[in-house]
Amino acid sequence: MTAASESARIDRGGQVRQGEELDAAAVTAWLQAQGVELHGTPKVTQYAGGASNWTYRLEYENRDLILRRPPSGTKAKSAHDMNREYAVQKALKPVYPAVANMVGLCRDETVIGCEFYVMDRIVGMIPRKNLPAGVTLTPEQTRRLCENVFDKLIELHRVDWKAAGLDKLGKGSGYCRRQIDGWCDRWEKARTWNVMRGADVMRWLKANTPDDVATCVIHNDWRLDNLVFDPNDPTRVIGVLDWEMATLGDPLMELGTTLAYWSQADDDRFIKSMRRQPSHLPGMMTRREIVDYYCARTGLKPQNWTFYEVYGLFRLAVIIQQIYYRYHHKQTRNPAFKQFWLLANYLIWRSRRLMRQSRR
Repeated sequence: MTAASESARIDRGGQVRQGEELDAAAVTAWLQAQGVELHGTPKVTQYAGGASNWTYRLEYENRDLILRRPPSGTKAKSAHDMNREYAVQKALKPVYPAVANMVGLCRDETVIGCEFYVMDRIVGMIPRKNLPAGVTLTPEQTRRLCENVFDKLIELHRVDWKAAGLDKLGKGSGYCRRQIDGWCDRWEKARTWNVMRGADVMRWLKANTPDDVATCVIHNDWRLDNLVFDPNDPTRVIGVLDWEMATLGDPLMELGTTLAYWSQADDDRFIKSMRRQPSHLPGMMTRREIVDYYCARTGLKPQNWTFYEVYGLFRLAVIIQQIYYRYHHKQTRNPAFKQFWLLANYLIWRSRRLMRQSRR
């Protein structure tokens, strides 16, 4: 592989979006006051997205850094808690090397108008809807990538969270029940006239909620576009990003939410229209194969896997409907959200189909 081809695979920031400019001079001064040695004026770029926390790259002569901050106008700190996100990663780093190295947390909002934290950049490839241009994998390589992705998830689930000092990260046992109650409540609050009530799905979830099979650190947003891969070996995971929703919870609940995003090659057009990662490529495991792979390596044996699958779909339906609710009530005018109510309805329908199949 040439240096040029390797460079083309590396994920980079783009132009800073209008209205989201960063006061790099203030950040630099704050970092230097914390004892961080920096040379030169940083080149500032911004990563795509922005629906959650805003992410910037500050490229100094001697240091390549990433800054995370809440969106402008954020009111509920619990939804964009920089201190929590920073603390989780700092505690995990010694026992889970795929986490970035934390550089500093700023709780002084006078510096740039909000709290923020800074970490070292993990240099590598991040798959989005498709693999980066120029990256071609054989089915065998794609299978190895897929296995490595779920091996890295299993590695996280095996972390000794008590020894890592993360015992305050969650609320303890009862995670499954709390999740079902919470997502059902959010669905009711986000419903609009054009989506199904979903009462039967919620009743089924509540009636079939199991006890937690275990308690472990869960990432809660495990997708390929939150992982960094080695540009020299695009099948190897070298970094895990976006720990905003990490908590202590049930590992099978996390697997269910992960597979709700997993579009495979033989899916229908609705699922394919929702695809945001290259999970459809020849060699990728199917959802059923992933469940078997995960359970074989962890020893966990779900009594009713359909529950976790329906939970993942329903949770995704709520997330999509919450976005559509904002569009419906003209709180956002992004035309991309106009048809989200159709996707929410589809996910409720798909949940019902799984429920019917489980009764056969």
